[in-house]
Amino acid sequence: MYALPMQVVDTFLLQYNLGQAILFLFIIATLGVLPLKSQKVLALQTTMFGVLFMIIPAIDGPFHFALLGLVLLLIGPILLTTAKR
Repeated sequence: MYALPMQVVDTFLLQYNLGQAILFLFIIATLGVLPLKSQKVLALQTTMFGVLFMIIPAIDGPFHFALLGLVLLLIGPILLTTAKR
């Protein structure tokens, strides 16, 4: 197995902040949940990522991630209450 030198990985990751990495994880996780066809799981995931996005600006990241977290925190419970399965 070929291991990448840490300098290459480090220079690639230095271009992004924590908010962008969590946004990428949110997109990948949402695509992973869609085949389950469970609106409740999607609602819980959306709410938890909303909490993460609300915490991120205090750690590292611009303010617009907090606004995204607020939107996700509003959408998550709405999805949960309208879920049938």
